[in-house]
Amino acid sequence: MGDIWGRALLVVLGCLLVQMGLAYGYVFPALAGDIIAEMGWTRAEFSFARLPQLAAMAAASPFVGLLSVRYGARRIILFAIALLGTVFLLFPKVDGLYQYYALMMITGLALTGVGDITVAHLVSQWVSRSRGLALGLVYAGSNIGGVLLVPAVVALAEETDWRQSLFAMGVGAFVVLLPASLWLVREKDDSRTGTPEADPTETQRPHRRLESDSDLGLRTALRTRSFWILFFSLFTFFFYFLALLEHMVLYFTDQGVERSQAVRLYATAIGLGVWSKILLGLVADRIHEKHSVLVDYGVLALSSLLLLVSPDSRLLYVFVGSFGFAYAARDVVYPLIVSYCFGARYMAPIYGALMLTLVLGASGPLFAAAVHDHFGSYAIAFRTFALLNCTALLGLFLLRDERSLFASPG
Repeated sequence: MGDIWGRALLVVLGCLLVQMGLAYGYVFPALAGDIIAEMGWTRAEFSFARLPQLAAMAAASPFVGLLSVRYGARRIILFAIALLGTVFLLFPKVDGLYQYYALMMITGLALTGVGDITVAHLVSQWVSRSRGLALGLVYAGSNIGGVLLVPAVVALAEETDWRQSLFAMGVGAFVVLLPASLWLVREKDDSRTGTPEADPTETQRPHRRLESDSDLGLRTALRTRSFWILFFSLFTFFFYFLALLEHMVLYFTDQGVERSQAVRLYATAIGLGVWSKILLGLVADRIHEKHSVLVDYGVLALSSLLLLVSPDSRLLYVFVGSFGFAYAARDVVYPLIVSYCFGARYMAPIYGALMLTLVLGASGPLFAAAVHDHFGSYAIAFRTFALLNCTALLGLFLLRDERSLFASPG
């Protein structure tokens, strides 16, 4: 466990519980049938709600990063959980499409506050040597939450209705998530003042350290090549990941796979995220941060190349395994590589600025759908994904520690 012990262990546990709040975003597809049937909406009208939600998440990310540094990530998390609970208490009152869109947009703001940026900022304060493992454990919370929460919500909806199940989730945010954050999540005050005392075990890993005065701020980071390499690679990730998330089951059924098996393959890809985050987190603590991101994007590029081959049953499983591993493990390696390039002190606002790529990446599902509607297959879309992923992988070889080029933070 390295330096994950004492108060740091409690903070990691608290952040894991906070990340389980991201599973609140997973329940809407599971309740889609019930909501559409009652409200009389089309599938397109219902699905369109994802766009304002993702746009809100992307727009809020830079501000969440900046506010985490200025006021502390714990305050942002507490506010976001309270907002999340309030929104879900209001969902049962929805009687129109635009009310639903508005609440989904607010949900996006709340999910950003309990998401990767605030949690990575806190974990990076407390953990240095085992930061990869800590992030892997914490980020697995969203997958664990999805596995536990979605079946429970669906079961409750079958006993009552979708409105009561969403109301119960709102209550759960105040009863479970908020107290856990109050009791377990803490800022590390001494991490903000100067350079911490040297840890003798850190001599084996000189490239990983806690906050220091040499760390680069967002304004300076924007002038570096590493920032724009990371920006492009994160865009290609979202462009590919969101498209596959939306169209994976449809693609499998197009290939003659039974719908039940296609859904199982989809669920397997999502479930692999728990193990891939922890596994790559362990590996990332033993190799260079740059190597860990190259491993992840290498597997991601492999998964996109597999889509270009005429699939059989074995290749489908290889694709599911590689995609499921890479998409989830990306959560772990990205905070690490951002900290490597720019330092840990201003990682939150820099990561928040990079998350603006979510708006651009949200066009991935629409691009894949348009290609299929026009040509009758996903072939051109899949070739585009493979080209972008391979280009991003090559660009990541050019990442570097940008702090050596600047005398002080920007």
